[in-house]
Amino acid sequence: MTIIDGKKTAAEIKKEIAAEVNEIENKGGRAPHLAAILVGHDGGSETYVANKVKACGECGFRSSLIRFEDDVTEERLLEEIKRLNEDDGVDGFIVQLPLPKHIDEQRVIRAIDPDKDVDGFHPVNVGKMSIGLPGFVSATPAGIIELLRRYGVETKGKHAVVLGRSNIVGKPMATLLMQKANPGNCTVTVCHSATPNIKEICREADIIVAALGVPGFVTEDMVRPGATVIDVGTTRVPDATRKSGWRLRGDVDFDNVAEKCAFITPVPGGVGPMTICSLMMNTLKAYKG
Repeated sequence: MTIIDGKKTAAEIKKEIAAEVNEIENKGGRAPHLAAILVGHDGGSETYVANKVKACGECGFRSSLIRFEDDVTEERLLEEIKRLNEDDGVDGFIVQLPLPKHIDEQRVIRAIDPDKDVDGFHPVNVGKMSIGLPGFVSATPAGIIELLRRYGVETKGKHAVVLGRSNIVGKPMATLLMQKANPGNCTVTVCHSATPNIKEICREADIIVAALGVPGFVTEDMVRPGATVIDVGTTRVPDATRKSGWRLRGDVDFDNVAEKCAFITPVPGGVGPMTICSLMMNTLKAYKG
């Protein structure tokens, strides 16, 4: 059993990016520039954005953080997006989700220039991904594909089961796994809340990607020996032994599932670090044009 170390892999990739940026600057070029728009003071969003700013520093990028209060109007937000779209000094930018309920998230996403949409959420980039054209891929699925590549996980001809159908993880993950690529070339089954026989389907899988947001959902009796299990779940659960009073738990019952697997990602330290790392890779790609 091999534990896929996302934290270590992400650190290696950020060093590779930093070396490339250093070379660009030594030749007289400027550093890539990632901007982020943060609305309100949601604790999770604050942490995510802080980690993205930190990663920019590690990669040698320039970063900008644009803040708005919860009561910002949709029109004002769209004005800022237009400004960033037109700013040649900004290579890519993100609007941190979720947004307040009075703002139409899809309208905001559609307003972003697809060539600067390093989150990979714009319909143009989603469409490009679905037909195998170059574009920006949603960060978490892109990070998972990179982990499979770097750990040499065989995917060709394998049966992959994706648990979850979100626009950010489940759907793009299924699309990438079925692409004629390496990693890829899988036969893919997508399961969700309306799937009646999830356990039986999972037992037939060579690769399971769990992205339901249900702690411990994937149990030992759902996994065949030698399977690869990728855990995308990050749910806070109470833990009296921790100073914080909580810990992160994945969608997989790691302690009981791990020994059956050929490869497995832990939580934390698996998929999570690769999500921000993928955003850095997308930003460098946007810079290069």
